[in-house]
Amino acid sequence: MKNLVEVSLEVDRIEHAMNLFGNFDENIHMIEDSFNVKVISRDSEIRIVGYTEAVYKAQTVLQHLISIAAQGDIITKQSVGYLVRLAQEDQLDRVKDFRADCICVTARGKQIKSKTHGQKLYVDAIKNNDIVFGIGPAGTGKTFLAVAMAVTAFRNKEVNRIVLTRPAVEAGEKLGFLPGDLQNKVDPYLRPLYDALYEMMGFETYNKYLEKGMIEVAPLAYMRGRTLDDSFIILDEAQNTTPEKMKMFLTRIGFGSKVLVNGDITQVDLPGNKRSGLKEVMTILRDIKGVSFVYLSDRDVVRHELVQKIIQAYERYDKSEKKY
Repeated sequence: MKNLVEVSLEVDRIEHAMNLFGNFDENIHMIEDSFNVKVISRDSEIRIVGYTEAVYKAQTVLQHLISIAAQGDIITKQSVGYLVRLAQEDQLDRVKDFRADCICVTARGKQIKSKTHGQKLYVDAIKNNDIVFGIGPAGTGKTFLAVAMAVTAFRNKEVNRIVLTRPAVEAGEKLGFLPGDLQNKVDPYLRPLYDALYEMMGFETYNKYLEKGMIEVAPLAYMRGRTLDDSFIILDEAQNTTPEKMKMFLTRIGFGSKVLVNGDITQVDLPGNKRSGLKEVMTILRDIKGVSFVYLSDRDVVRHELVQKIIQAYERYDKSEKKY
């Protein structure tokens, strides 16, 4: 027969407790429902009542959330849900070991940190390798974290330039119908990169470095024939790069440069039967030292919780289609 147990935790400050509990105690309710425990708060003390294993898991999650609150970070439903899922899947070591360091401070003073274990592995790989491939579904923070790491390296004078690029595969016939010059035509495809840079640097600082040529945002076709030294180079939406364009891009790398290649192999928009250069390079470069592949999954999604459910639904659909 299982026995009920009770453990206690301390929360230092009232604002930390408010952050921990969330609006209308929604974070605590999620933990109670997920582990079938009762969480009772009185002053600075939090008590957890339930069966041993469930209490242990809830305690581990709450301890990590208290640590997040103490660091001044906002606790969201997504971050609570992520930690709860790890605990439910008996991956408590990931909860205990996960300590996100500040990657970058935005123009408004906001600290950018990894929000999941997968994101932390991605950031660590960037720190320790010259070429990193970040492969995973939409909403996992690939582009945002890549730009944050690039801005940090630039501020620390580890590189002299940031180069952001992505293929404009939807272009083809459609691009000619858009108004403006070529830059105006490709700007919509580069918008996510602009947005991330604006947030990290601020509009005025971004424009200053852009005018000096220290920041470059350009379509992939502009990379041909160049050698990029002392640069932090990001190729986004790489699943829409052909094998030929992927090889061209990777051979642009010069001395003192770091390269990030991001993409989602489930969303290839290449026309006809063209192969994805990202899918191919996963096999070609997998055993080369200094090249790291990081695979993010739906559990690393940090957008609206429905995004994660949508990705999971499509994965189930794809698997069922392959059976027939």
